[in-house]
Amino acid sequence: SDTCLAVRTHHLPSPSLVYNGTTKSGPSASVLLRPIRVGSFSGRYPLPFRPISSPEVGQSSPPFSPPIDPPSRGSGDPVPLPSFVFLLLHVIVVLLSGDAMATAIWQPREEGLREICGVLEEYRSPTSDQARIWQQLQHYSQFPDFNNYLAFILARAEGKLVEVRQAAGLLLKNNLRTSFQSLSPSCQAYIKSELVPCIGAADRHIRSTVGTVISVIVQQGHVFNWPELLQALVNCLDSSDFNHMEGAMDALSKICEDIPEELDTEVPGLAERPINVFMPRLFQMFQSPHAALRKLALGSVNQFIVLMPAALLMSMDQYLQGLFLLAHDPVADVRKLVCSALVQLIEIRPSFLEPHLRNVIEYMLQANKDTDDEVALEACEFWTAYCEAHSHPENLMEFLPRLIPVLLSNMAYAEDDESLDDVEDDESFPDRDQDLKPRFHSSRLHGADNPDEDDDDDIVNVWNLRKCSAAALDVLSNIFGDEILPTTMPLVQAKLSTAEDAAWKEREAAVLALGAIAEGCYSGLYPHLPEIVAFLTPLLDDKFPLIRSITCWTLSRFSKWLVQGTGNQKGHEQFDKVLMGLLRRILDTNKRVQEAACSAFATLEEEAAEELAPRLEIILQHLIIAFGKYQRRNLRIVYDAIGTLADAVGGELNQPKYLDILMPPLISKWQELSNSDKDLFPLLECFTSIAQALGPGFTQFAEPVFQRCVHLIQSQLMAKVDPVSAGVQYDKEFIVCSLDLLSGLVEGLGSGVESLVAQSNLRDLLLQCCADVAADVRQSAFALLGDLSKVCPAHLHPRLPEFLNIAAKQLNTPDLKETVSVANNACWAIGELAVKVHQEIAPVVLTVISSLVPILMNAEGLNKSLLENSAITLGRLAWVCPEVVSPHMEHFMQSWCSALGMIRDDIEKEDAFRGLCAMVRANPSGALNSLIQLLKAVASWHEIRSKDLHNEVCQVLQGYKQMLGNGAWEQCMSTLDPAVREKLSKYQV
Repeated sequence: SDTCLAVRTHHLPSPSLVYNGTTKSGPSASVLLRPIRVGSFSGRYPLPFRPISSPEVGQSSPPFSPPIDPPSRGSGDPVPLPSFVFLLLHVIVVLLSGDAMATAIWQPREEGLREICGVLEEYRSPTSDQARIWQQLQHYSQFPDFNNYLAFILARAEGKLVEVRQAAGLLLKNNLRTSFQSLSPSCQAYIKSELVPCIGAADRHIRSTVGTVISVIVQQGHVFNWPELLQALVNCLDSSDFNHMEGAMDALSKICEDIPEELDTEVPGLAERPINVFMPRLFQMFQSPHAALRKLALGSVNQFIVLMPAALLMSMDQYLQGLFLLAHDPVADVRKLVCSALVQLIEIRPSFLEPHLRNVIEYMLQANKDTDDEVALEACEFWTAYCEAHSHPENLMEFLPRLIPVLLSNMAYAEDDESLDDVEDDESFPDRDQDLKPRFHSSRLHGADNPDEDDDDDIVNVWNLRKCSAAALDVLSNIFGDEILPTTMPLVQAKLSTAEDAAWKEREAAVLALGAIAEGCYSGLYPHLPEIVAFLTPLLDDKFPLIRSITCWTLSRFSKWLVQGTGNQKGHEQFDKVLMGLLRRILDTNKRVQEAACSAFATLEEEAAEELAPRLEIILQHLIIAFGKYQRRNLRIVYDAIGTLADAVGGELNQPKYLDILMPPLISKWQELSNSDKDLFPLLECFTSIAQALGPGFTQFAEPVFQRCVHLIQSQLMAKVDPVSAGVQYDKEFIVCSLDLLSGLVEGLGSGVESLVAQSNLRDLLLQCCADVAADVRQSAFALLGDLSKVCPAHLHPRLPEFLNIAAKQLNTPDLKETVSVANNACWAIGELAVKVHQEIAPVVLTVISSLVPILMNAEGLNKSLLENSAITLGRLAWVCPEVVSPHMEHFMQSWCSALGMIRDDIEKEDAFRGLCAMVRANPSGALNSLIQLLKAVASWHEIRSKDLHNEVCQVLQGYKQMLGNGAWEQCMSTLDPAVREKLSKYQV
């Protein structure tokens, strides 16, 4: 029986609702949501529904009749249900659900239905009280059958607006996403029974909403618990009715998108996995005359490329033939999916495309010029994917003369590019709320050399064909280097030579192209850097703002080589020319140019570092003028430029003439902003860099900054519990930024911060932060704990055991990979505490060791910084408590020594090796089985600068040489590489 093709010609009339309590306004209004049973004529006389009993073998089925004869009805009674309706209901229910009894007995009360529909209609109105209505809907959610009502409205309320039925369906979807598992089996079965017949609903919006709800149920309840759905989908796909086919494809496509793995599992009672049944039908849909079906089918199959089930793997030739068939589909959405499939295949399984590679590249070249920008964008992704995934990128070489012109053509702004909106806005226009992108502070991470940063400085961060083309050219330049210059440079020069105003987008694209190839084609461009700079710097004053802004970015891409050239007079003049040009543009009247110039200057600062010292005064003057004129959005970038400048020049900034320019405006802004103003975040970050750069020079500004940070943390911790009493809404960013600024103060002031800590309740607040549920709060808290341990451990002493226990817990957590930065900082803080409190750390040493050893022994895939800190902390614990650690050393020596060998020479590595020596003295035999790894770890030193440690290492090695005797020692040494033996010779062995 084709369940999804069953047409509801006889809908059950909704019985009239009779109150079970008082009137609607009385205390029992909640009875509106109590179910009334099929066959009932009033809420006072519920009648049981008897399911049809299966006849005994050999008996004929008894004629069906209502289970109880209805009483004679009065004028106000609803019409009783005819017996054929009961029969139809029962048959449908048996077909659709394994729980026939549960699904057959539920029917909504009419007034309850009316009330919920009324609320949903009201919710659609833009003038309604959305918060009140949402609260009312949440109240309804407390009733066990509320989701049944929603399913009924979605499936059967044909007299209602489609938007109301959709709203019911979307609310049902949200409810099921969080509570499906907690619903009774009868409710689950009823909802399923209502959805399946609607897969092929006449209205497209209802079909789509039903598909969305079905996908959520499969996600929450698994496909093997709903075999009726699979049969219904198959029947609909095999139908000739478009609505049924499209509805089934819509539901299936959503399942494939959300939980494709569900279809690649065994289902009890089915001979094969669902994907094996659906895949041939999806391929067949590639040839459908209906574009919607072709699109849904291809999109569904594409979802399995990463998963690559056997059903797709074994049908790869058929899939590829289908892709080639659809490659020139008249519908852009289908062509886009073809390109997407080819991009995914070249990334994940390039071998499948090898036999067809030339044809695929030719196709992508054409698709990259598609009149539809989305198709062209998807095709453009292919070049980066090909270069990054393919072992023989040189196969692309012959296509470059045709590819590069396409990329350059697509790098020009499109007419509808969002970046062109408001491009003429000058600095006098206040920023709109939507201009202020959310900003996210990165918590401090000890030992991280290169934190990931988003270097996309465009005001509009929408990925588009222009940006994708520039990224592809960048990748090509890094793969092929100077070999692309003969094709690229004539095109760039031709575009730059067009002087007409109408061609400004072409000139802008040429400047963008120069920036894109700057790094990859360095060796070919570097000899021409003077001409390039001479050509670009006048464009900083171009009449078109977007040319000025892109020129700032492109010049920043040459920063490294501009700085390298300052060793000679011409290079020095060239650097100054660019520096002053960027400073000039920082004071541009156009906000887009201001942003680009500030970001470009920050990049130059990072490269130039101390080269900026002679120009500090003029730089600060420009930045402070910008600080006074910028709107809120760009002000954040000025803070970043000032912070980057402080990081770059360090102590050079600590001169009265510079501080007199820099600090008064910043302090004024600091005092002006309230404790709930999010504009404090970038200012706190800026102060962090300044405090670290000035060191003790920040002392004169330290006290109010320190006190405010402590107050911010305290008020936010209070707001977390009681925002009314705190007077602010909780926002963890205030805590994270304040903790990081305090770390900067501690790092800058050193022991000078001790009096401030002593007069505050920072210790107790910090302990709370170390135990916070938010990972980034804990991460910054442990960074501060480690910094305080270095300069004033005495003030942590009263709560030392608590700090150590909380820190140790961060290392032994099942979600270590998700909270690796927290574990990294906690590990480092324990090590810093160990070298300060010595034996007082003994009670937690074994707990910490038991967490560190698994990290070292399972290093694959773990963060490098965590591995290094784990090795250092283990060594520090061994140094201060060798008698506790050494009895266990044979269990971790090999992996520990391997990790030690990866650490660069510094004071922390010295501490770790002091621990190694202390352990070996306490238990020499514990390292015998790991002697090769120990020798390699010692050889990893470039130079041990501490004479005492050098002597200790010599004694350890000589001790093993004597212990083993000459024969065994020589045999051990012979297994080492000659370079390692050479390095060990400096230790007199």
